[in-house]
Amino acid sequence: MSKIGRQPIKISSAKVTISGSAIEIKGPKGSFNHELPQELEVALQDNALRISIKQDDRQSRMLWGLHRALLANKVKGVEQGFEQKVTIVGLGFKAVQAGSKLTFSLGFTNKIEYEMPQGVTVEIDKSGQILMFRSSDKFLLGNVCDAVRYFRLPEPYKGTGILREGDVIIRKAGKAKSS
Repeated sequence: MSKIGRQPIKISSAKVTISGSAIEIKGPKGSFNHELPQELEVALQDNALRISIKQDDRQSRMLWGLHRALLANKVKGVEQGFEQKVTIVGLGFKAVQAGSKLTFSLGFTNKIEYEMPQGVTVEIDKSGQILMFRSSDKFLLGNVCDAVRYFRLPEPYKGTGILREGDVIIRKAGKAKSS
């Protein structure tokens, strides 16, 4: 039995419509459609979504936990949304927003421009070094933060680069002086 799959998904402000294996989730932050595989079935009971398997086999149990987690993320996204903090560390490194474009100055000869996808918003502080990305889609938000991070990966000697919140840089010692 899947420990994740059997947990109900609590729904507070989202509106859920079930038609066969298609689930439509609407909320204040957006809407999603989710298609369940034929091995699973879903029911709405007491403001909670419950997913169950039709036939108990290995493949069904694997899909059970996966689709429960995907649905839970979509419900949380339309109700509350997700946010991710990204920090730019380095002298003169910063980001500037102009419309839906972000322009990064990261110590290269040219500035890097990044077009923000629809559904993701960014808030930049005055220094241009702390970026707060927000979205109702957790997958899209993670992809955007990873794309921004790869413009200047954190380097282990000085600790400069672009970091997501929670990233840990394992610092290395520089060259030792010989006497």
